[in-house]
Amino acid sequence: MSTTARLAELGIELPAVAAPVAAYVPATVHGDVVYTSGQLPFEEGALPATGKVGAGVDAEDAKSYARNCALNALAAAAAAAGDADRIVGVLRVGGFVASDPAFTGQPGVINGASEVLGEIFGDAGKHVRAAVGVPVLPLDSPVEVEVAFLLG
Repeated sequence: MSTTARLAELGIELPAVAAPVAAYVPATVHGDVVYTSGQLPFEEGALPATGKVGAGVDAEDAKSYARNCALNALAAAAAAAGDADRIVGVLRVGGFVASDPAFTGQPGVINGASEVLGEIFGDAGKHVRAAVGVPVLPLDSPVEVEVAFLLG
């Protein structure tokens, strides 16, 4: 099943590609891989929340923001590749969670990205991953995700 068909089956509409907030491009193709820049959880051009997970931002909300980041990454990758149907799998996810020092649930937050990519790509969505707690992210976002997608 094509990526476009699977997205339609799941009722997922890819968002518009988020404009970079600094000097970089949203995604780039190298060989048979599309690398995305870190994607924030923009919804219609705005962050749904700001702050630290575990101190003002609920972990379950942050998990949904990580899902948004992954969809933003897929949109950026599709634009760079020229067509979402060229994307056939996921190689790596890097997740960053702006965390209260006592918060240790970063893997659960980044599961929001991993799970949606698994829903979309099935076995081809299985990937290696990092889930890292950091003191602050751009624009005070609670989460940021970067993805390496495989082209077919």
